[in-house]
Formats: sequence, C-alpha cells, structure tokens
Amino acid sequence: MKKLYLSEADKKIGGVCGGIAEYFEVDSTIIRLAWLLVTIFTAMFGGVIAYLIAWAVIPPRQRIM
Repeated sequence: MKKLYLSEADKKIGGVCGGIAEYFEVDSTIIRLAWLLVTIFTAMFGGVIAYLIAWAVIPPRQRIM
C-alpha cells in the first residue's frame, strides 16, 4: 500500500509537490506547474493556503538507521 510522504530528494520549499509527484509517479515539474496555476487563478490565496495545510498534514518519511 502506497503512502504519501514529503519528499526529501525532490523538494524546493517543503517537499509537498515532490512528495505528491512521487506518490502519483509523475514528474514533479507537472505538479509544480499545476500548483502554480491554482495559485495564480485563486489570487494567491487558495494555492498558498493549500500548500501550507499540505505541508503541515503530510508526514515526512521516517529515516531508517
């Protein structure tokens, strides 16, 4: 069963877009562009709020030592 985690390898700010891209097995650039469009078309409010909520809710991947 797949789980959604913040990306450690493919992150620009918090790893949200990279984590979503890893989960859906698509290029992270596509997710980032979609997120940018949502942010622009919602006058910055929807995209920024959604990103902050996703960053707070999506757990980081636990490192195994």
